[in-house]
Amino acid sequence: MFGTMTTRIKIVSILLVSLSCQAQKPQSMEQKNNPLLCDPVEGICGVSDSLHPSTLQTNPVEKPMKVVYFTDPICSSCWGIEPQLRKLKLEYGSILEFEYRMGGLLPDWSYNSGGISKPSDVAHHWDEVSQHYDMPIDGDVWLEDPLHSSYPPSIAFKAAQMQDDKKAVLFLREIREMVFLQKINIAKWENLAKAAQQVGLDVEQMKSDVVGKAKQLFEADLKEARSMGVRGFPTLFFMDDKERREVVYGSKPYASFEAAILKILPTATKTEVNTQWEALFSNYQSLTAKEFSVLSGMPRTECDAFLDKQLATGKLQKLTTKNGSIWKIQKL
Repeated sequence: MFGTMTTRIKIVSILLVSLSCQAQKPQSMEQKNNPLLCDPVEGICGVSDSLHPSTLQTNPVEKPMKVVYFTDPICSSCWGIEPQLRKLKLEYGSILEFEYRMGGLLPDWSYNSGGISKPSDVAHHWDEVSQHYDMPIDGDVWLEDPLHSSYPPSIAFKAAQMQDDKKAVLFLREIREMVFLQKINIAKWENLAKAAQQVGLDVEQMKSDVVGKAKQLFEADLKEARSMGVRGFPTLFFMDDKERREVVYGSKPYASFEAAILKILPTATKTEVNTQWEALFSNYQSLTAKEFSVLSGMPRTECDAFLDKQLATGKLQKLTTKNGSIWKIQKL
């Protein structure tokens, strides 16, 4: 499925549901096994095969627990769980280490199957999944400046990791906002370079690494995904140094992520989070209304108006798409 995938049909399966993942009617058993269909119950982008966490290779756990996250820069379901992940990092960041793995969602367009044979086929799917996850996504990038592959941004992320893990996560967020909200083709080097500069990475070093070591690291991620039986994104493995492991597979409510932690470490306690809007924006430089609702506890129906009200303070700026908005801290 990744890198040297055994069949093109699996590429289509992941692309179709990870780029669209709209709700489906209940399926028959035969339909459920069809790799072209998204499982709305699991909320996963890909084939719901069993996972094999015993083969996972990770670095030593320095904090009590580690989360190994298989994702892709253009995975819309991964964008959909950003609110849950951000809350998880605020409440349990003191005990969790995150390791990001790239999944290789779209190698290229050299196939024709399953109703997704060209970039323009994806546009409508992204508009639908935006409503499903209540996260702004503008599918018109596939009409105006479509990506030929998700490999370039994935390799660029590995290059960013070589420099600084924290900046790499900021870089991933930056390129996701580019492609999902700004309709920017993040497979193009000039756009990746701009994102790298924005988060303080060494652009020239990244340019050198993407054709060298970073490419090898990306290939290692693909190999690990195959060995793990990872069939879709997001897939998150929670574990400790005693080899106790839990898997959260697909887009799940926050309680599912929290339950995985507590099953491994029942004594884990949350960090009390300051939910004032200024404090939340000091932790995360940009927030969608859904993210703000999940982090602050404010009813979702009140968030847009509340955030718009803060624009008058001059501390926030707003980007509006046809499928929702994002608010960013105003840089001085």
